[in-house]
Amino acid sequence: MSKALLIINIGTPDKPEIKAVRKYLTEFLNDRLVIDIPWLWQKILVNGIIIPFRVKNSTSLYKRLWTKDGSPLLFYQERLVEKLNIKLKGKYDVYSAMRYGNPSIKSVLAEIKEKDYDEIIVLPHYPQYATSTTLSTINKVNKELKNWSKLPNVKFVEQFYDHPAFIKAFVHNIKKYNVDNYDHVVFSYHGLPDRQVNKIHPGINSPECTCHVAMPEHGKNCYKATCYQTTRLLADKLGLAKEKYTVSFQSRLSKNWLMPFTDVALEELLKSGNKKILVVSPAFVTDCLETVVEIGWEYNEDFMENGGEKLQLVESLNDADVWVDGIAEIIEKV
Repeated sequence: MSKALLIINIGTPDKPEIKAVRKYLTEFLNDRLVIDIPWLWQKILVNGIIIPFRVKNSTSLYKRLWTKDGSPLLFYQERLVEKLNIKLKGKYDVYSAMRYGNPSIKSVLAEIKEKDYDEIIVLPHYPQYATSTTLSTINKVNKELKNWSKLPNVKFVEQFYDHPAFIKAFVHNIKKYNVDNYDHVVFSYHGLPDRQVNKIHPGINSPECTCHVAMPEHGKNCYKATCYQTTRLLADKLGLAKEKYTVSFQSRLSKNWLMPFTDVALEELLKSGNKKILVVSPAFVTDCLETVVEIGWEYNEDFMENGGEKLQLVESLNDADVWVDGIAEIIEKV
């Protein structure tokens, strides 16, 4: 059997310039699963308010993120694919696409189609399932596949937050920093509106859920529940006591998003005398705007200005060899 592995991440602008950033944000924020409010309100909010008023600031943030190699989200994924093609040679041909921006899912699937594979495994590069990321990606792939006259066997990896290979890879990165040298560890995840989480388990209100204590029966596909479970799995492997770590959520757009908020949590920890903080972001397998700029620059600056001594960000898995091995394990039994 001939097999292809398609890794898909969220995406990045082509350049850190206003025109490119506007194009990227327009595609991203007009996704009905990203901003799940009535269609007309979404169009007014996104195209009439958010993009016009935020594109300049977003561009300046991307300029901070950019390196001589370009966007980390793109070049790390390209390097990861190169390593996987070596690792999986003879088993899979590995491809890379972005949900928004380039290389597009449509263009990469067209390339895959020409090879007439018997099987395609699609790996959305999001450890925890969320409708705004995982489902949106799956829907986009399926939309393109509808145009194929001959369909191969297509399999999706919907999440991998609890896979031993993923946990092992993140523990490997965290152990590069001696956690005993820090007063506290913060596990910071990308935030989501409470309403999106509530849709996964109707009748169970996210702020009142006990998933921060243990994984509930309804938590299998709940982003918030799987974030807390990810943390418990990592903390267990690291031997972290409960009082030594905090779970928080970053990148919020309103107060009705998952709490506690990372910036607020850091402020409270500092007030309690925790001046050396290690920050881990297990929702991101590749470094990006949210890790490098939001945590590594913005949160770090605020933390130090308010009396902190050290705010250390643990790098994401990127193209690390341990993650190359991890992906090989994850797809082995799909």
